[in-house]
Amino acid sequence: MAPDIGPHVCENETHRAHVPLRAWLFIAGAFALLNGGCAMNPVSGMPELALVSVEQEKKIGAEEAKKVEQQMGLLDDAALTQYLNTLGQRLADQSPRKDVAYQFHVADMAEPNAFALPGGYVYVTRGLLALTNSEDELAGVVGHEIGHVAARHSVQKISKQGPFAVVFGIVSGITGLVSPLVGNIIGGIGAFTQSLVFAPYSRSQETEADRVGQEMAARAGWDPAALSAFLNTLERDVELMNKGPRKPSFFDSHPATPDRVAKTAEHAKELTRATRQPISASREAFLARLDGVVVGQRAANGIFEGQAFLHPDFNLFVQFPEKWQLENSPEKVAAVAPDGEAAVILGAAAEGNDPLDGARALEKAAKSSDIVAKTQSITIGGLPAAHTQIETDGRLKLDLTWIAHGGLIYQLAGLAPTKRFDSLQAVFHSVAHSFRPLSASERATIKEQRIRLVRAHAGETIEALASRSNSAWKKEEVAVANGLALGDQLKDGQLLKVTIAEPYAPKKPR
Repeated sequence: MAPDIGPHVCENETHRAHVPLRAWLFIAGAFALLNGGCAMNPVSGMPELALVSVEQEKKIGAEEAKKVEQQMGLLDDAALTQYLNTLGQRLADQSPRKDVAYQFHVADMAEPNAFALPGGYVYVTRGLLALTNSEDELAGVVGHEIGHVAARHSVQKISKQGPFAVVFGIVSGITGLVSPLVGNIIGGIGAFTQSLVFAPYSRSQETEADRVGQEMAARAGWDPAALSAFLNTLERDVELMNKGPRKPSFFDSHPATPDRVAKTAEHAKELTRATRQPISASREAFLARLDGVVVGQRAANGIFEGQAFLHPDFNLFVQFPEKWQLENSPEKVAAVAPDGEAAVILGAAAEGNDPLDGARALEKAAKSSDIVAKTQSITIGGLPAAHTQIETDGRLKLDLTWIAHGGLIYQLAGLAPTKRFDSLQAVFHSVAHSFRPLSASERATIKEQRIRLVRAHAGETIEALASRSNSAWKKEEVAVANGLALGDQLKDGQLLKVTIAEPYAPKKPR
C-alpha cells in the first residue's frame, strides 16, 4: 500500500487543509533531498507519493544486491542460473513495469525462500527450488516476485520509514556500530534479519503480487493455477519443519493467510493462458534440471557438525561453544551466545604465512596505530599464530587471534561487553585453540545431501520408495517435496525427488 499521506499530496489542492504545515515542510524537505514526487504506480494505475525516485530505487537495489552476493552467496551453477534467467526474462516481458532491467539469481540458501529487491533484482533459493515440481510452479513464484518489483512494494516499505531513513541508510542492515574496528570484524553477520531483503509485505501487497504474477505467467504461457499448488506445498513444508527446529522461510517475508491458496486458485480460473511452448519440454525435463542440487548445508561452504565447523576445501576445524547459535555466510562464521551479548567470529583476514599480517590488516582497516604493537606471537596446534586483546570504548572488549594456515591468515574474534569479558576469556581461548587442520577420517566422512530422481514401481508407497532409494529425506519430507499425500500409491515409472547423502569431493586442500 502507498503511504497514507500519498493521496493528500497527489490528488488535488483541496486536501492540503488536512495536512499540518509542519508536515508539509517535512514533505517539501523530503522532495528536495530525494528528488521524488508524484508518480503513477505501474500496477494499480493510481497516483502515489514517490519518496524514492526510480534512479534511487536502482541504486538501493544495486547496493542490497551486493550484500546478497557477499553475505548470502549465489549458487555457482551456470546452467541452473541461465535457466532461471530465461524463465524470468520471459515473465518480465509481460511485466506492467518497463523502467527497470530485471535480473534473476539463485541464492545459495538452504531455506525455501524467494525475494525481490528494488530495481528489478529477483532471487529464488536452492531450498525453494527443491520444493518445486513443475516449470509452471516456478513461473508462479518468479512472477509473484516480479509483481512486487512492478508495484514498487519495496519502495513503499522504504517510504513508510520516512525520507530521512532512506537518506541515512536505515534500510541497509546493521547501523550504529560502536566503532570502525567492530564494524570491520562483524561485517554482514546477522544483517539480513534487519534488512530490506526480509522485511515483510502487507497482506494487500501479497494479494497484488499474487494477482500480477499469475497474470504475467498466463500471458507468458504457464499455468496460473500452479502458484496455488506451490503455496500449498510451502505451507505443508512449514508445518513439517515447525515440528523440529525453527528455520526462516518464504512465509517470514510473505505472510501466509488461510484463504491465500483459495484466492489464487479462483483468480487462475479467470485468466486465459497463452499458447506457448514451455522452456522445459516436460515435467521430467524440469525435474532433471534439479538433479544434483544440494539440499541443506553445502560442503563447499563449510558445514556444522553439532557445534564444530569443518571446511574441507580450506582444511580446517573449529569447535564453537555449546548452545551458542551458529551462522555461516560466505564471508564469516559466527557463534552467538544464548543471551546475544557475546560472539565469536571466524573469517579470513589476509593472505600469507605471517599471522601478524592479520593484525596489520585490521589496524589499517580500523585506522588504528597500536594493534600490531600489542600483539604477541604464539603457536596453536603447531601453526604460527598471534594474539591480542583490545578495549574499544570502555564498553566492549575483543579477544583477537590470527592463525596462518594454507596461505591464509584466519582471524578469530571474541566480542563481549567489558563487564563480562573476564568471565568469557576461557571460552574465547578454547575456541581459538581448537583451530586445526582436518584429519583424514574427518575429511572422508563429510557428506552433503543432493536431489536425485527415482522412478517408482507400480503400487509402491512413498515410504517404500524412500527406503529403497536410501533417501536422506524422511517419508513425510518426500511426500511434501513431491506434492503428494503420504498414503498415495505410486504409478509405475513415476518420477520422484529424493535426497541422497553423498561424499563430498573437495578441492585440493590448502
